[in-house]
This record gives sequence, structure tokens and C-alpha cells, in this order.
Amino acid sequence: MAKSPGNDVFFMPLTELNQRLHSKEFSAVELTKAYCDRLEKLGPAYNALAHSLRKSALSHAKDVDREIKRGRLRGPLQGVPCGVKDLLDVAVAPCTWGAKPFATQKPDEDATVIKKLKNAGAILTGKLSMVELAGGGGYRYAAASLQGPGLNPWDKSRWSGGSSSGPGSAVAAGLVGFAIGSETWGSILTPSAFCGVTGLRPTYGYVSRNGAMALSWTMDKIGPMARSAADCGHILQAISGGDVDDPGSAGKSFFYGPQYQKPISEMRFGFAPSDLDRVADEESRKVFASALEVLRSLGAKMVETELPDFPYNAVASTIIGAEGSSVFEPLIADGRIDQLADQRQIAGLKAGLEIPAKDYLKAMRIRSLVQQSLAKLFSDVDVLISPSRFSVASGLNEPLDRSSLTSLKTHQRGLRDLGAAGNLAGLPALSLPCGFAGGLPLGMQLVSRPWTENSILLIGTEFQNRTDWHKRKPAID
Repeated sequence: MAKSPGNDVFFMPLTELNQRLHSKEFSAVELTKAYCDRLEKLGPAYNALAHSLRKSALSHAKDVDREIKRGRLRGPLQGVPCGVKDLLDVAVAPCTWGAKPFATQKPDEDATVIKKLKNAGAILTGKLSMVELAGGGGYRYAAASLQGPGLNPWDKSRWSGGSSSGPGSAVAAGLVGFAIGSETWGSILTPSAFCGVTGLRPTYGYVSRNGAMALSWTMDKIGPMARSAADCGHILQAISGGDVDDPGSAGKSFFYGPQYQKPISEMRFGFAPSDLDRVADEESRKVFASALEVLRSLGAKMVETELPDFPYNAVASTIIGAEGSSVFEPLIADGRIDQLADQRQIAGLKAGLEIPAKDYLKAMRIRSLVQQSLAKLFSDVDVLISPSRFSVASGLNEPLDRSSLTSLKTHQRGLRDLGAAGNLAGLPALSLPCGFAGGLPLGMQLVSRPWTENSILLIGTEFQNRTDWHKRKPAID
């Protein structure tokens, strides 16, 4: 080979890594070894690494090198090192779900997503940390994790976000080429926004959850966190598809083809000016306003809108609380739940078992109305735009139930509950890095109709063609 990979490879988009492998600038083994070294050295410094998979990764890399030599090319993920949240089964490693009671749990086979990544030629170098049980029951402090609080590469006194804390830190610090996270209510978009990376929450049912820890059967989703919107599109194509082993599978496959979408100039972007009144500080407000102007410059029609009036947060909390406590009922019953790190989470999971069936069913009925109302809203707009989170990453010791919103200057609902609403309706969302406040990243989210990921990926790519926020790199210790 011409040379071993240098430090610049750690922040390259996956398409460029793949191209350099094909041009023989370095081998898959050399690239994998460099990433494994970096992940093992720096992963613990950010509490991001749950398990290194060096041995199996290097073995797979040798296979990839042989394939490339023979001209057997599998696509843009081939030879790219990646990590996955530690709620996905990998047969050669423990699957701890971020929690002490499951620290020695070992699966017998790979999750469907892992099989699809391997089939695409991606090289799994590590399992990444997460908030215990993906936050089931609710938690008050960032330390609710087997590896400790996820540390933000932009400022290690700040949180990387939950519950996909490890993937957020690892992608931001260049420890993996990309990562797979999961979201039930914000767990891809939050760490993506806090860590300054691009994250995609797919439409519910696009990606199989077979072999993944369940938190909420009707709301769990698995998706990519990466360097760019384009990277996310390539990854979703590789991991999507029907699966008879997942009852929630939609039986659909995603094809990444933003070029086949209608032009942005023919789209309608829904936004709420009142959202900016809820941003915690003036510097952040200016960042979001500037990002909105970049999106406006893409030529779409801007439409002022707001969410229909529903108790989104209460409905999402009831559904996740009831389903999550049902999932973990054996843990609660045998007392192992008391081994969790966060007292509020212990209490929350126990309380979830007491949610009456009538309250759960009422929440599900309201959820149906939410889905109907949002479908009607999307008859007037193609995409909804709002901050991914209304503030920068919180401090490690700050209680997470403290509101980051200012006192409201308006009675308008705006889009402030888009996180809960979008997850209740199973809608796709893309979080884009859009600037910094106080040296910490901020993110803007794009939300669209089910199965329209290509539209938000097209917009995201055009936004990233006009900005360089997604190319910014933290100073790594």
C-alpha cells in the first residue's frame, strides 16, 4: 500500500473512506487497526466504549481486502469502521444494555442490523455506551450508565446526550466512521445535536429491531449517526428492509436517491417564529435564526405553522412508561432493578407497572388522533423545521428534568413538542449541525411524512453544501 492512513481519515465521510480503500491508498486492515487504536485509546476518555471488537474487526477487514482485490465491491460502506449502541446483539460480545444487571449478558447471534452492516462490508470495531436500559422509566442525571456519563468531545464537563451517548461521543471525536443509535423519544436527535454530528431517525418500521433491546414496542426506531446527511442516506439503505422476526417491520426497503425528489424550490417548509422565543439564550437564538435563513435561501416556500393542540409529552410518557415497565417486569419483580445507577429511573420503572390499562388505551387513542392531525398538517407543508434541542448540552451534574426553555413570550404552541409528536407518529427526522453557542454545538431538525427520508436528506445535503458546521472538529485530548 502507498501509506498507512493518517489522522485526517478519522473525520472523512464514509464515501471518501471507501473511495480511498478502492484506490489502494491504504488497506481495510490498516484503516481498521488505526480506528481500533483510536477507539481503545480515546473511547474510555469519553465513557463512549462498552466493548472493543478488535479481533473480529481485523478478521473481517482481511476479508474486505480480498474482496476489493478481486473487484467484488459491495457499496460505500465496504471497509468503513463503525460502532453500534450496546443494545444491539453482537454474537462475539456481551450486550449490557448499559446496565449493571445485564453486564454479563451474551447473545447467541447477531441482530438483523448487524447482519445487514456486515453484508454491506462495514467493519464493526466496537459496541458503544448508552444510558441504562435506554432511559426506560426516566432518569435524572447523565451518570445513569454502566460506563458513566457520556462526555461531550467539545467540552468534557458537558453531557453527550442520551440515550445514544456513546454513538454521539464516538462519531464527534472521530472514533468510528459512523455509528448506529436508537430512538424512542429523542435518543438519536439529542446526542446528534449536542455533539455536532448528523443523525437520522427513520420512519417507524423501516429498520428491523430484531436482536435489539426493546423499550417501547410501538415507538422504538434504529438509525444512523454520521458525518453528513449523505452518509446517513447510504447507511439507511444498507440497514433498512422487511424482517419477519420484527412484528413492527413495515416490510419496506429504503433506496437512497435524493436526486429523484422534487426540487427544493417546489417544496414548502413549515416553521414557527415563536420557537425562537423559547430558546434559552441570545447567542443560541441567533444561531437558529441564521440556520433558518440558510434553509430559506434554498428556495422553498416558507410557511408559518404550528402543531395541533395535543398533550404530546403526556401521551408519549404514558405509552413508553407502560410498555417499558412491561418489558422489564422480570427485572422489577426479582429486585435486580435496584442495581441501576439512577434512583429516579428505579422509581419510574416501578411506577410504570401501576399505569392503568384505561390510561394506556386512552393514550393510544389520542396517539391515533395525533397521527391523523399530523397527516393533515403535511398536506400544507412538506417539511417541518425546528431546533433539535432548544439549548446546548447540559453540564454533567445538572438535573436533566430542569427545563431549558425560557419563560414563554407567546401563547403560540409553535413546534416545541415536535420531538414527542414526531416519535408518536413514527415520522422521519434529520438533525443537522447548525452552529455553536458558547463553543458548544447546536442542531436543527427536519421532519417529514413517513417514508420521505430522501426529501429531508436532499435538504440536509444542500444545507451542508452551504455551511461547514458538520465539518468542524473538536480539539481531542
